[in-house]
Amino acid sequence: MIGYLLGKQIDKAEKSLGASLHYLRHVMRVSLPDFFRLRRLGMLLNHRVALPPAPFHVARLVSVMAEECGECVQIEINLARQAGVPADVLQSILAMRPSDLPEELGDVYLFAECVVQNSGDVEPLRAKMRHRYGERGLVELAMGIALARTFPTVKRGLGYSSICNLKGMKVA
Repeated sequence: MIGYLLGKQIDKAEKSLGASLHYLRHVMRVSLPDFFRLRRLGMLLNHRVALPPAPFHVARLVSVMAEECGECVQIEINLARQAGVPADVLQSILAMRPSDLPEELGDVYLFAECVVQNSGDVEPLRAKMRHRYGERGLVELAMGIALARTFPTVKRGLGYSSICNLKGMKVA
């Protein structure tokens, strides 16, 4: 019975996110405790208080793109659009052109990129993020970047990652 109800919740989430969550169904069948752990991570991933929607989703999208360019990227695009992030911002991110973004979002893009690449150039950008969004905003950016990588990594580990094709992503 619980599997049926959880399956219905996954169905609803797939419709909302616009992508398949087949790997979650696999985890649910194999281990309910691990499924619930992933579910809690998903709730943490979506937590945002201090950050406006655009920088929050820019950081997450850059992070997800560093891990995968399939369904998880499409899900993040869909979440960003639902949050009101303009399509042209998302197009610039997909094209990997931070210079086409407004300065504030270009800085977020570069910050997230430095974090995921473990670049030594992160300190000036971190200072900008702290100044612009405060300490709590910086925490939310760091958590968003880290947690956004979780689901693509789990998918890849389970053999559910799709082939990279950023051209197949739908922004509108």
